[in-house]
Amino acid sequence: MNKEDILAIQNLLATPKKIAIIPHRSPDGDAMGSTLALYHFLLKLNHKPTVISPNDFPNFLAWLPGSETVLIYENDRENCAKILNEAELVFTLDFNALHRTGEMEQVLNKLSAPMIMIDHHQKPDTYATVTYSDTAIGSTCEMIYNLISFLDKKAVLDKTIATCIYTGITTDSGSFRFPSTTSTTHRIVAELIDLGIDNSEIHNLLFDDNSANRLQLLGRALQNIKVFPEYKTSYITLSQKELDEFHYQKGDTEGVVNYGLTIKGINFAAIFIEHKDENIIKISFRSQGNFDVNQFAREHFNGGGHINAAGGKSNESMKATTNKFEDLISKITI
Repeated sequence: MNKEDILAIQNLLATPKKIAIIPHRSPDGDAMGSTLALYHFLLKLNHKPTVISPNDFPNFLAWLPGSETVLIYENDRENCAKILNEAELVFTLDFNALHRTGEMEQVLNKLSAPMIMIDHHQKPDTYATVTYSDTAIGSTCEMIYNLISFLDKKAVLDKTIATCIYTGITTDSGSFRFPSTTSTTHRIVAELIDLGIDNSEIHNLLFDDNSANRLQLLGRALQNIKVFPEYKTSYITLSQKELDEFHYQKGDTEGVVNYGLTIKGINFAAIFIEHKDENIIKISFRSQGNFDVNQFAREHFNGGGHINAAGGKSNESMKATTNKFEDLISKITI
């Protein structure tokens, strides 16, 4: 972040304001961790922040401090729109295009308040007054830590803010195993631990608090895996019927796509999940090495993300979608 942008944010935060903080639709650990970390930080600076999520967040994140204050746009459109229209400043975190907020986009597009984007995905849009974008950083939570440092406010950091930041760093780094995890990431985490976070308990709450249904759904997903060793690719499918059979809850399929990459010789993995209520197939892509799934998702499945982790969607049937995928992987080098 350059000095001009830091000064602009300092000026915007110089006096107490009504501030809206927005994550992307279907927020993950980094989206919720970053928005709630910023929420608690702004509270300590005497602002009046409100986190408004486009839709609900997974149950495995409901323990995060401040999660009970988060408003869900889909559940209370009128009140959320009122708060957005009255906001004097808007932060958008962990996304860089307003369509990632779903229905909220139409409200956000009409706001006159200045916006600050903090995000680490590729090809950001230009809607924000101030844009802090860095694709080399592994999580938006790490960027929130940086922002607090840039503003010379590290003295404000406490266990609550640190817990939220650690959550996003942990989830978006794949528990510190992804290539975007740097020595700087570990130094930041060391500071967070020194602030008193219970890193072991956070990991348990994130990854070891499964329902029996979730584990059974994982078992079904692994039964459905298809492997194409000649293309170094695997993919998983889950139908709406299978989701219903195991009483699917939001977040139950989080991380399942990564199992495909654990197969020897596989560098590209995908999961296709049918959601009949939205009439779409939701897709997650993961890769290791140099294969760019962000570009693949953008070109073929109306999506995007990072080089090694991206998402997309299809409005075709599961069969048509997977047929298209198989045809594509037969024509590219992975």
